[in-house]
Amino acid sequence: MTHPDAQGASTNAAMDEAGMPCTAPSADGDDVVLLDEGGNPIGAADRRTVHTDRTPLHLAFSTYLFDVDDRLLLTQRAHDKVTWPGVWTNSCCGHPRPGEDPRDAASRRIREELGLHIDAGELRCVAPDFRYRAIDAHGVVEHEMCPVYVAEIDGTGQDPRRADPREIADSRWVPWREVIDRARNDPAGLSPWAVLQIPLVAEARPPRSEREGGDSGVEVSG
Repeated sequence: MTHPDAQGASTNAAMDEAGMPCTAPSADGDDVVLLDEGGNPIGAADRRTVHTDRTPLHLAFSTYLFDVDDRLLLTQRAHDKVTWPGVWTNSCCGHPRPGEDPRDAASRRIREELGLHIDAGELRCVAPDFRYRAIDAHGVVEHEMCPVYVAEIDGTGQDPRRADPREIADSRWVPWREVIDRARNDPAGLSPWAVLQIPLVAEARPPRSEREGGDSGVEVSG
């Protein structure tokens, strides 16, 4: 996708008579699911053009992948992404297509972006109702209902050379405790959705030291 600063790009979508963005499905099916305020599907829009300064609410997902050493795979968004280019964030994000289960979509995008094969059944939803709206420095809006999934994987299979450079500029394994502290103490260094999601993930999946080191004050379910 073209960054808004690029020649010929615009953050302004065409508007209908009610002042809402005009959205239409794509010709090739690369669409996002549009939602009403209750989270019900109401249509589809081309994923490549839906993000503007008036992005409508749509369905997405976020994933957090952990290795056996209790490290989280952080990824840096490609520098020509429309929203938050070059920003470090969670392992993989994306959008289910119309009729696609979010878990299946997450499995698909993890494979496409990271070259990792994770079965949809390995993904555990820890924040099914997460929703946020954020505006980046260029005025482009993210407005998503975004269930959050975690998975435990064999990190030795993650080869940065297999990542899709159109989506990911860099990646690294970071101790989970360090990621939690970074989200609390240096939120500007992470995507806004990751900053909001990390405490929710930590509640459902605390760092290993807290799970094994006696009473952490966190109740783990599942």
